[in-house]
Amino acid sequence: MEEGRQQPLKSSSILVLHDALIVTMDSHKRVFRNGAVAVRGDTIIAVGQSQDIISQLSYLSPQLLNLHGHFLLPGLINTHVHTSQQLGRGIADDVDLLTWLHDRIWPYESNMTEDDSYISTLLCGIELIHSGVTCFAEAGGQHVSEWQRRLNGWEYVSQKDLHKKYHNTADGRIRIWFGLRQIMNSTDRLLTETRDAAKQLNTGIHMHVAEIPYENQVVVERQGVDHGTVTYLEKIKLLQDNLLAAHTVWVNEDEVGLLSKSGVKVSHCPAAAMHMLGFAPIREMIDAGVCVSLGTDGAPSNNRMSIVDEMYLASLINKGREVFGKGTTDPTVLPAETILEMATTNGAKSVLWDKEIGSLEVGKKADMIVVNPSSWSMMPVHDCISSLVYCMRTENITSLMCNGRWIMVDKKIVTLNEEEVIVMAKKASSDLLKRAGIQIPSRMNFL
Repeated sequence: MEEGRQQPLKSSSILVLHDALIVTMDSHKRVFRNGAVAVRGDTIIAVGQSQDIISQLSYLSPQLLNLHGHFLLPGLINTHVHTSQQLGRGIADDVDLLTWLHDRIWPYESNMTEDDSYISTLLCGIELIHSGVTCFAEAGGQHVSEWQRRLNGWEYVSQKDLHKKYHNTADGRIRIWFGLRQIMNSTDRLLTETRDAAKQLNTGIHMHVAEIPYENQVVVERQGVDHGTVTYLEKIKLLQDNLLAAHTVWVNEDEVGLLSKSGVKVSHCPAAAMHMLGFAPIREMIDAGVCVSLGTDGAPSNNRMSIVDEMYLASLINKGREVFGKGTTDPTVLPAETILEMATTNGAKSVLWDKEIGSLEVGKKADMIVVNPSSWSMMPVHDCISSLVYCMRTENITSLMCNGRWIMVDKKIVTLNEEEVIVMAKKASSDLLKRAGIQIPSRMNFL
């Protein structure tokens, strides 16, 4: 059975995954206790009760895969990640922002080679897959263009060319967006021309927005607006429904309204926010109708590149923020079902792909994950939705399908050799830190 699952489905063959608890995340929030999902090629062709689906398709002699005791979910979506920073995991912990930038990240990035970036991306991809991610939004970094054949270039002209050449390639899995690192290193011309080009090409813009108070201060001083980045982006009409705003921590009530009115999507990165940025007003955004999804950010800002961890943190951090802001608790803030939406359907909306991914529905892509709850970390399961958010760990995700193809089976990635990548990453990261002159201070008395 394992060998069969390692092969992509033929366009004419049908696979039925049955006898599972299926969390569809569709508009009706249907959960089938004994459900089945049928897949032909890269597309879901049926979702429902196991007995019904198997009976309806029996005349086609489908391949049956029994998932008794397992959960089946849509693939999780990471809407903000820097794959080229994976080799920098652990190099910038417990330091202030200026030290993080000047002494760690900038030397790391400036000494990175194309091979380093490629190895970093492979290592990051391994962790993303193990945490159930079937789609991610790359936020940019050193030599990202090399591993993607210049898929996310920095200059406006090159990005237009790359969009023409690579958009919708790899069986439609690659979509080219425009990348703006952040407002402090973007000219007005770059901002407005990027806005116009993205609209012309009907694609998105990925940008760090309102990360730190200093950013807002610079924008107020330079541009004369009354608050900061979001206010200025609205002024130049860059706040539109194709903008994916990462972090978006330091925004006021009026700016939350602007985000909602314009349809901007926000990528909430809880671990990175607590690492050095602060509390983002996520409850206020959701209450205002802003589409909020989840991201991990890069390894030097988080260390754990797991959307599973981010789901857990997002709920607890935003519950804790209520105490910080109001002096009283509110355990109902960001309940488990809302968190699952952020990791699936809202993620799909954020990457402008919600018609094809984000839920298990007929006609959508076969992106899904298999979860085994029968372990010490999740047992007993009294409330399956709650358990997925508050109890599930990456170890509980056993298999992952993307575009109808098994990428991970029984916790083993079948498309590359994980051990080889880890060996390469260990050497590359060590050499990179030496070239960069980055010295990690000893925290204790090493002998």
